[in-house]
Amino acid sequence: MSSRSIAEIESMVAAAGERLGRVTEEFSRVIVGQEELRTGLLTALLCDGHVLIEGVPGLAKTLAAFTLSRCISGTFQRIQFTPDLMPADITGTLIYQQNTGGFVERKGPIFAQLILADEINRAPAKVQSALLEAMQERQVTFGGTTHPLPRPFFVMATQNPIEQEGTYPLPEAQVDRFLMKLRVDYPTIEEEKLILQRMGGFGVPPAEPVLTPEDVIEIQNTVKSIIVEPEALDYAVRLVDSTRNPKQAKLKDLETLITVGASPRGSLALIAGARALAVLGGQAFVTPDLIKEVAPAVLRHRIIRSFEAEAEQVGVEQIIRTILDKVPVGTR
Repeated sequence: MSSRSIAEIESMVAAAGERLGRVTEEFSRVIVGQEELRTGLLTALLCDGHVLIEGVPGLAKTLAAFTLSRCISGTFQRIQFTPDLMPADITGTLIYQQNTGGFVERKGPIFAQLILADEINRAPAKVQSALLEAMQERQVTFGGTTHPLPRPFFVMATQNPIEQEGTYPLPEAQVDRFLMKLRVDYPTIEEEKLILQRMGGFGVPPAEPVLTPEDVIEIQNTVKSIIVEPEALDYAVRLVDSTRNPKQAKLKDLETLITVGASPRGSLALIAGARALAVLGGQAFVTPDLIKEVAPAVLRHRIIRSFEAEAEQVGVEQIIRTILDKVPVGTR
């Protein structure tokens, strides 16, 4: 239970909602549709987490990440991942100065508040792993010295489906460090008409800054104050446990379909994501419905299917739907 009173939390949520509403307006002025993507990006940002965005090329993944960064007047860096990229190109390195005979530090592009890791799975594992320490510890080590990263620190990584040519699968340890994985689909016919009308001429001006980094940190603190009802906490734990022990959860159909379930980091992500959704919805409490709403984005990259599931073409989304349909909210 938060040390703040309910009235204080509700007042903080109302203030945060007003500022986040301006972000939504600016985002929607540039990006047509993609409400799930917008909500997911804001949710991960407010949780002080990171987000992985997957979709085929041309669906405005990069534009969406750039638009959100424009709404926040913080430092921004785009890192284009390619097969020839080296870890030092991201984190930084020591450069020898011939005139002084010494070394000087050259910090890499990771030293920014908002990072767009574009097409992250087009670089090999050793380069992808350069982000591990930064994402988890909010620091980078090179030249024997540890350097703290600026706050807030938010990584928005885009990737193409791994079936495409020239992609490398992300290491499991890194995938688990993303709070959420968002999937971007094709727009509807009406949305695509609007895209053509909006982008077919001179284009839309970029989004205007409406939040400062200090505002983001303040709202992140508000998110941490949101009250989690015991029923919601219990539901989150049982959802995650059902990915590890489907038989005990009376999900015998899934028993042979899951090789590895979600870790405790998944439980933490469920609660954090639901708290952020509560703030976005103007609520001071986390309810089981919010846990259920955020669950697909939190769990889809934390469940590893078995060979049998792949052979039967049972996707992760189908497994998650089954879990959400059959795991009851209460312990009845």
